[in-house]
Amino acid sequence: MSRTAKIVLNENEHELPVVTGSENENAIDISKLRASTGYITIDPGYKNTGATTSAITFLDGEKGILRYRGYPIEQLANNASFLEVSYLLIYGELPNAVELQLFEGNIKMHTLVHEDMKRFFEAYPAKAHPMGVLSSTVSSFATFYPESQNPNRNSEAVNLTIQRLIAKLPTLAAWSYKNSIRHPFMYPKNHLNYCENFLNMMFAMPTEEYVIDPVIVDAINKLLILHADHEQNCSTSTVRIVGSSQANLYSSVSAGICALWGPLHGGANQKVIEMLLKIHIDGGNVDKWVEKAKDKNDPFRLMGFGHRVYKNFDPRARIIKKSCDDVLEKLGVDDPLLEIAKKLEKVALEDDYFKERNLYPNVDFYSGIIYKALRIPTEMFTVMFALGRLPGWIAQWKEMTENNEPIGRPRQIYTGHGSRDYVDVSKR
Repeated sequence: MSRTAKIVLNENEHELPVVTGSENENAIDISKLRASTGYITIDPGYKNTGATTSAITFLDGEKGILRYRGYPIEQLANNASFLEVSYLLIYGELPNAVELQLFEGNIKMHTLVHEDMKRFFEAYPAKAHPMGVLSSTVSSFATFYPESQNPNRNSEAVNLTIQRLIAKLPTLAAWSYKNSIRHPFMYPKNHLNYCENFLNMMFAMPTEEYVIDPVIVDAINKLLILHADHEQNCSTSTVRIVGSSQANLYSSVSAGICALWGPLHGGANQKVIEMLLKIHIDGGNVDKWVEKAKDKNDPFRLMGFGHRVYKNFDPRARIIKKSCDDVLEKLGVDDPLLEIAKKLEKVALEDDYFKERNLYPNVDFYSGIIYKALRIPTEMFTVMFALGRLPGWIAQWKEMTENNEPIGRPRQIYTGHGSRDYVDVSKR
């Protein structure tokens, strides 16, 4: 039996349909509210507004559950490759052996970027932020592949665009890093797998071989999987609303990269390192800063602890904690910031103040430590996030276009001046 909600406006009662998802999530459908009542709803930040239905990712923050297409994140991160998870998100099912081999082969065919794009990198200043470089170069793909701009997309053309984007983003990311330190670009080596290839382009030099460590590859693979999708967050919603205008996939993803660039979204793990540096410069007294974090009157907050969505433990943090420990043990890094991080982790896991408030280390805390241990610059942290989030953005864009969802057009309540007459400048 269908359920409805009732709203009373000016003594008039209106019924609104209730929508229930496959995990028993409930929503009141207000899509016809304005047409029937003349009213709209106000929801700053869209914290209580569902802009779409989606079959891609299920997230329950209270219970600490994250699933991609029904598969628990724990099973995927510990057993699958990033490209396997990418296929799952984009096409809805895990690939069989033949499908995965074909998908991986198609990705390897498109890892090179057009040589003309080198001129873009040469024109950027050395201090250009890698996210700005990444966003602009991804957007420029639409000029190199104009067929992607055709709104009447057929599946073959869409698949080619998807393959190109997944294949080329690691190349662009690595080149943006190399450009920032004015090192020569390293071309893809397609005998390597996806994560190995990226690490080689990042750290190899023409005169010396980069030794690919399986512990590091495994950690990067897990981090990319853990970041692959996360429901309707800021950047994902941006990709969907830009794509709703029938903008091509490159432009939509470029917009998502810009949204992710914001420090309130993708910069959380960078904030972790900045916090550790601040504590180190102050002398490294962890206990002092923990007490500052507990003081309600002190503006200092520990970065990388707790999560705005997960009200318990971030399930992704449970997975990546072991990889973090493995990387630190393997590399034997002697870094005072990492020592501070380990002390903070111990406090957060044992101190009743943090446990009572569910302020456990989150995925940003551990990812920041891993990237720092690998000597990836902090400005590249958000680029690493974008690499992982790419298949989720693609899947959301693809789902939206296949469902023929309408162009996004939020409403507003105007609070400015009423009607007034123009006054000539000489009389003002």
